[in-house]
Amino acid sequence: MPPMTPDGPIGPGLGEGLPGDGRRPRRAAAPPPYVLTEDTPVYVISVAAELSGLHPQTLRQYDRLGLVCPDRTAGRGRRYSARDIQQLREVQRLSQDEGINLAGIKRIIELENQVTALQSRIAELADSLEGAATALQQREAAVHASYRRDLVPYQPPTPQSSALVVWRPKR
Repeated sequence: MPPMTPDGPIGPGLGEGLPGDGRRPRRAAAPPPYVLTEDTPVYVISVAAELSGLHPQTLRQYDRLGLVCPDRTAGRGRRYSARDIQQLREVQRLSQDEGINLAGIKRIIELENQVTALQSRIAELADSLEGAATALQQREAAVHASYRRDLVPYQPPTPQSSALVVWRPKR
């Protein structure tokens, strides 16, 4: 007998059914409810410490100081993302190679985050401005299309003549 899962036996085709075995093929599995990105917290503190080259106690200290703030599980355990690991490496580089103290590093990180937020806002405003300009051009084109050109026929300008015209008012 094949191994069993809560959904049924595991066999050829992972439970999709074989031709002629009487079972209907299963639908394709739904995508996971989350997408693994650079910001997805997946690393426990020991793995994050190994990946960043720091001691786990150093990671705890950085968390207390607010230099790198990992997500927390329901049990309050720390979970680090790939972005957190990258930031830990940057903190280590600034501290060891550049000789910047932790308060200075914290300020640098705050300013970098502020710059990133402002750049995002600028991009958002530029998109909004572009949309408004497009809408304005469309409205302008609609107004120009609505002109009644048949009311005033266009006559090209005539060259200046040297004829003298005398006007006398009627009495």
